[in-house]
Amino acid sequence: MNSDSDLQIAGDILEVPHLLRPERPHPVTVAEFAGLARSLAGDRAQWEHLVRYDATTRWYHRLRTGPGYEVWLLSWVPGQGSGLHDHGRSSGVLTLLDGELTERSGHGTTRTLRAGAQRVFAPGYVHEVVNDTLEPAVSLHVYFPGLTEMTMHTAQCAPAAEETLSG
Repeated sequence: MNSDSDLQIAGDILEVPHLLRPERPHPVTVAEFAGLARSLAGDRAQWEHLVRYDATTRWYHRLRTGPGYEVWLLSWVPGQGSGLHDHGRSSGVLTLLDGELTERSGHGTTRTLRAGAQRVFAPGYVHEVVNDTLEPAVSLHVYFPGLTEMTMHTAQCAPAAEETLSG
């Protein structure tokens, strides 16, 4: 009898396919969505050539869709910000690809996000994202379910207006 465990495996466990989880074609858990964002962030060839910088309005591009989710690429020139908002019923993963952004929550918490940083947020989370630096920034956003609304808020966190995004 083994003191650590009574279970012993003989042979190569990878040869027993019924004991392994099948690989999913699309993410379904928060960890898998964060992994998707990290994977895309690490593969610059998939997104770098698409990035545009626009001094008059925030630039964004839908990079990918899947069952129940969307992936967006955004650029931020110095001084651009999102305004205080939430994402309706969507959860999300924000991953900073290049540059630096400041995130301010609706409750007054401020975070500096640098390339590689990730933030996961729940439905209804109120925040503002701003490029407070002198250099442009690029971020990747995964929304699940796909983003259908973005409610703007005043500084007191009361909804100010609702804007529906079209895909």
